Amino acid sequence: MIPPPLPPHLESRRAQVFPVLDARDRERMQRFGEVRRFRDGECLVAAGQPSPGMLVLARGRVVLSRRDGLGHSVPIVEEGPGQFLGEVAQLSGRPALVDAHAMGEVEVLVIPPHRLRALLVAEADLGERIIRALILRRVGLIETGAGGPVLVGPPECAGSVRLEGFLSRNGHPYLALDPAQGGEAASLLERYSPRAEELPLVVCPDGSVLKNPSESTIARALGLLPEGAFETLYDAVVVGAGPAGLATAVYAGSEGLRVLVLDQRAFGGQAGASSRIENYLGFPTGITGQALTARAYVQAQKFGVEMAIPAEVASLRCEASGMPLTLELTDGRKVRARTVVVASGARYRRPALASLDRFEGRGVFYWASPIEARMCDGEEVVLVGGGNSAGQAAVFLAGHARRVRVLVRGRALAASMSSYLIERMAASPRIELMMETEVVGLEGSDERGLQRVRWRHRPSGREEEHDVRYLFLFIGADPATEWLAGRGVALDAKGFVLTGAELADGRAPFAFETSLPGVFAIGDVRSGSVKRVGAAIGEGTAVVAQLHAYLASAATSESRRSSTREPSEPVRPGEGAWHVANQPLH
Repeated sequence: MIPPPLPPHLESRRAQVFPVLDARDRERMQRFGEVRRFRDGECLVAAGQPSPGMLVLARGRVVLSRRDGLGHSVPIVEEGPGQFLGEVAQLSGRPALVDAHAMGEVEVLVIPPHRLRALLVAEADLGERIIRALILRRVGLIETGAGGPVLVGPPECAGSVRLEGFLSRNGHPYLALDPAQGGEAASLLERYSPRAEELPLVVCPDGSVLKNPSESTIARALGLLPEGAFETLYDAVVVGAGPAGLATAVYAGSEGLRVLVLDQRAFGGQAGASSRIENYLGFPTGITGQALTARAYVQAQKFGVEMAIPAEVASLRCEASGMPLTLELTDGRKVRARTVVVASGARYRRPALASLDRFEGRGVFYWASPIEARMCDGEEVVLVGGGNSAGQAAVFLAGHARRVRVLVRGRALAASMSSYLIERMAASPRIELMMETEVVGLEGSDERGLQRVRWRHRPSGREEEHDVRYLFLFIGADPATEWLAGRGVALDAKGFVLTGAELADGRAPFAFETSLPGVFAIGDVRSGSVKRVGAAIGEGTAVVAQLHAYLASAATSESRRSSTREPSEPVRPGEGAWHVANQPLH
């Protein structure tokens, strides 16, 4: 047997990554799939192609290989009877990340995605072992870059940083090659002769090459976005895949509602970029925002929630009371829903600095992930902000940068930052705290990006300028509610969504309901919300009971309207009573 190339920290969990199911386990799985047979050498699964689902081996052996768009194919593991093929992509039917070929005659039980989700729910103990293996396999693929696109370009170029951030935050494997190291990367650049703005080149698993593609373009090329129109009438569409939106998705999906989640960037929101969350209940040693939200992302898919990322909402439309709501996306597609949950959070605030947009992604960043930390290794960086996100980022970057100057406009941190972060910053010899100080100027070039930063001490007016290539901005965020403008959803003076008792519009709305019936708001985007991960998750959970109540009320009203119609009166499209129950509607 070919030993799988597991990363060191997964080696001790080999039995969990590649479990062997006994005869009783396989018997319990029979009702969820169908038996198929393959000849020697036949392909069961092809990288980059939609997978038929999870394949459980009953007879014969299968070899799995990782293949990239450059034509390399490397065997990674051989599996036999009682083992199964698959990772988290099989929960939603997305393209496979590896090739699988039969070694001799092979018989497998094919469990398609919707039946796999049913298996995980119905057979809890067996489902626990399966989903743990699926998650650990995806972790291994991410850490080795297996099955993903190959990014070819200088690691510091804006396009490379942008696409690496998109793929990593969405939990998708990729491999980055620096052409300065020679080899195939240099040969590719010579062959395609891209201009600087066309970097990086992205080699997809099917061998096609994209030049500095947008996030939507690469997502479609990798099969991460659903194609065509959304033809389903969803019980709930959640706009935003941060902690609040993911909490709603998990609980609503687990209670039988048909749910779609839309996000224009990545799951996790701002919390997903947090290097470590230490004050969230149940994690005494802390957990990264990426790890916490990635678990929720997989959990939502387990319950049948559909995900569309990146997908940006342009507007919300309500034709008439009691009729389905319509969300219009920027790509022209439309989504219909009985209820909408606004969990779009907030956008990073941008200071009024000349040339700021010129250096965004080229020295100026609004989050600090391992990708940015790698670039800052041994460098001197400046970080602006006095909240918890700023403190977490400063501590994280101090583990990589030579020095981290933290600039804060206020006179003290106690009102805006948790005490444990203040203490940790004070204990770090690499962090220099500069109070009542603000950035006033940036300098650099189109070729080299940001080169110098100038700041001013506000009380004295004294200015300093230093050679700094990396500036991190954590100065708060503004609500992402422009897509609600003029759509009947009341906002406060700062643009946050008003809900519940704040409305005073003569109705008796639910606590998280907006001025537009059937539209709810939770998390950071809601006026008066507590801007903390735990609070967002709590609101995302609590709103599900209100969705059920609203849908039940709407069904009752529709039933009454139907009973008062004359026998000859036709039912208009989109009308008709429907049943709300804690069972799958899909």
